[in-house]
Amino acid sequence: MVQAPLASAASRATLLATMAVLVLICDDQAAFRAAAREVVNATDGFQVVGEVESGEESVVLAGRLHPDLVLMDVHLPGIDGLEASRRIRAADAKVVVVLLSTYDSAEFAARLAGSGANAFISKMAFGPDGLSDVWARSIV
Repeated sequence: MVQAPLASAASRATLLATMAVLVLICDDQAAFRAAAREVVNATDGFQVVGEVESGEESVVLAGRLHPDLVLMDVHLPGIDGLEASRRIRAADAKVVVVLLSTYDSAEFAARLAGSGANAFISKMAFGPDGLSDVWARSIV
């Protein structure tokens, strides 16, 4: 049996650096989904793989698409973003879930702790730099 040689650490790092971060967007407002899509598209190394309107849909699609990152609105019809985050992370702890809301981070910090989400970004502060920063902090 012939086996392919294992990649060196340097080549694995290069491969990981060239792979896009796959992003699922969950927000009940079409305008914000469009804005989030633009932010993801403007951020080097990130790619949108799906968009949904509800917490239930996010859980199903995350299980089907296996995104690296889920951008999750807090207030959703049906199960809210906090519960959807718990369910997604329970099914796959490697998925990074970032909660988004009009709340500011100080106001929301206590609710974040029990959600299973990795981070919180205020919708007012959400942009390519914030997305890159929260991703970098979440994967270490």
